[in-house]
Amino acid sequence: MPQSTLRGPLLGLHSDSPFPAPRYKEASPPAPRRASRNAYVRLFGEPGTRAFTLGNLIARLPMGMFTVSAVIMIAGSRGSYALAGAVTATGLAATALVAPFTARLVDRHGQARVAVPAALIAVLGSLALVLCVRHDAPAWTLFAAYAATATTPNIGGMSRARWAHLYRDDPAAVHTANAFEQAADELCFMTGPVLAAFLCAALFPEAGTVTGAVLLLAGILIFATQRATEPPASPRAGTGRTPLRAPGMPSLLAVLLATGAVFGSLEVVTLAFVDGPAAGAVVALQAAGSCAAGLLYGRARRTARLWPCLAAMAALMSLPLLAATLTGALPLVAAALLVAGMATAPAMVTGMTLIQRRTPRGRLNEGMTLAVTALMGGAAAGSATGGWAVESAGAALAYLVPAAAAALALVLATATATAEPARGTTKARLS
Repeated sequence: MPQSTLRGPLLGLHSDSPFPAPRYKEASPPAPRRASRNAYVRLFGEPGTRAFTLGNLIARLPMGMFTVSAVIMIAGSRGSYALAGAVTATGLAATALVAPFTARLVDRHGQARVAVPAALIAVLGSLALVLCVRHDAPAWTLFAAYAATATTPNIGGMSRARWAHLYRDDPAAVHTANAFEQAADELCFMTGPVLAAFLCAALFPEAGTVTGAVLLLAGILIFATQRATEPPASPRAGTGRTPLRAPGMPSLLAVLLATGAVFGSLEVVTLAFVDGPAAGAVVALQAAGSCAAGLLYGRARRTARLWPCLAAMAALMSLPLLAATLTGALPLVAAALLVAGMATAPAMVTGMTLIQRRTPRGRLNEGMTLAVTALMGGAAAGSATGGWAVESAGAALAYLVPAAAAALALVLATATATAEPARGTTKARLS
């Protein structure tokens, strides 16, 4: 059968029709979309990710403000840094106890249903602290008010849980997301203390705490309204195996505990070494180096194991010690801190990825909160040890404390062999 006979009936025209059959141009297949070369552009291509990240950053900024604000406010009113330190230490201890239970409720009932009332309680605690200081209430009321802020949701952990849920089948994207979250941590802890100190000095002593409380509540509300990206609640989250008992989790938390001691001691020793108006800027250099390295590490297609990251951190943490003891020159110490900070983000990103992989299904918020609690506990111990070393041996030699803490983290990681095979395109063998 001729081709024209076939075409005619199909078009409603006979082959001998005086009207020529119309010629239809076949539609060419759509050109495939080119994958973005920028991992971060690809990361935020998922609907809703930018909105919940905005709320996350607003709510996370006060995390670097509250302690500095409380110390300035209490010490200025009561004339006692010892009282201010004791109050903030009490809040830290309360947070370490309460945060895992808050995270468990988040896993069981959902982020929005738990985070908003928990943040509201924390905000009321902060405002109560302001009133107690303002009206010269008894000292014990300061401890009680600040302890109430322990219900502050772990916004960083909830954000990481969202990324892990959205990209559960894409390990490379999860790695990039963890790197972004680590950079966000560093950015907030760079700018938060500076903003708090400025507000307390420029306006009134309670301004830092009040502003932090407003930002926390506003950020949590923005974050919680983004329900499309929220991981589903797991009603049985409190009945299964706790993340603390997951294989390899206790040893990994011990590594994070030692890593937290690096951060806590490095900050205190640097403040003592600089001892002047430039102290805040010099401390921020370490966070700046970590922030930049974290963003670069997030674009890597292949990631390192945990122990090489910790080995790099242990090696670079010796630079501030050498600069301080051999030269005593502030510019060299500042440069050493910038370089040393570049090793902390890869170690943290890799460690947090391991935490996510080892946490039982449905309890990711609790697992991430345990990691943050370990870091906070290590930071508190590192701060105390660093302060003791400064008093005993001087600020220059006290840089031995963060170097020793980094070496301890490396020893713990290699001794416990926290290995995990690679999955997907991003290789994350982490021991």
